[in-house]
Amino acid sequence: MGNNLTQLSSCTISPHHCRCFETLTVDEKKLLDANSVMIKYKKKEVICKQGSYVSNVMYLESGLAKVFLDDGANILVLKIIPIGSLIGLASVSEETNTYHYSAMAYIDSEVRHVDVNIFRQLLQQNSSFAKEVIDILSSNSVQIYGRFFCLTHKQAYGRLADILICLADRIFNKSEFELPLSRKDLAELSGMSSETVIRMLKKFHEDGLIFMEGKNFKMLDYNRLKRISETG
Repeated sequence: MGNNLTQLSSCTISPHHCRCFETLTVDEKKLLDANSVMIKYKKKEVICKQGSYVSNVMYLESGLAKVFLDDGANILVLKIIPIGSLIGLASVSEETNTYHYSAMAYIDSEVRHVDVNIFRQLLQQNSSFAKEVIDILSSNSVQIYGRFFCLTHKQAYGRLADILICLADRIFNKSEFELPLSRKDLAELSGMSSETVIRMLKKFHEDGLIFMEGKNFKMLDYNRLKRISETG
């Protein structure tokens, strides 16, 4: 692969941190607060449903969620949504009246729902806010392009290594953590069966790349795992 392609990762998280609300004036923040509501979601509860009418843009205040496409028989996970991320931006255009994907809480989460019409109003009247939202959309697109490339061109071990590195680097920011995702969740993220993921995790463990016991996860050899990711 060429130099640019070797940098692609199937990481499910965009590296761009949402800073759009920091650009709002005091009055705009008051308007936002007056037209938003905080909702708590339990683990596995649906936050928004693909095909339903757009009413809000959502901001994850706490927890962890996934964004996915669902045709009734198959699920394709597009990305993981960590704290401080927006959900529903792809449907913010006034020409769009339905959500293009579904979102579900991986763990108990808190989500701020912002009236989509107020969000659109802020886009029109605050150019700095609009620029930041465009930057987020651009970063999301790049992340998804890279993910699709890797899911279709990398071997199974490379895809799983990508996901584990992504979790360590962009969600927990450390090599040892309690993994909130099930083996089935990891299988969905890497585009493989649960049985294959379980077998590969055991192989990584036996090879001294990771330690995994129940939900306890520790990355033992980051560099080797990175090489598997890059050459997978």
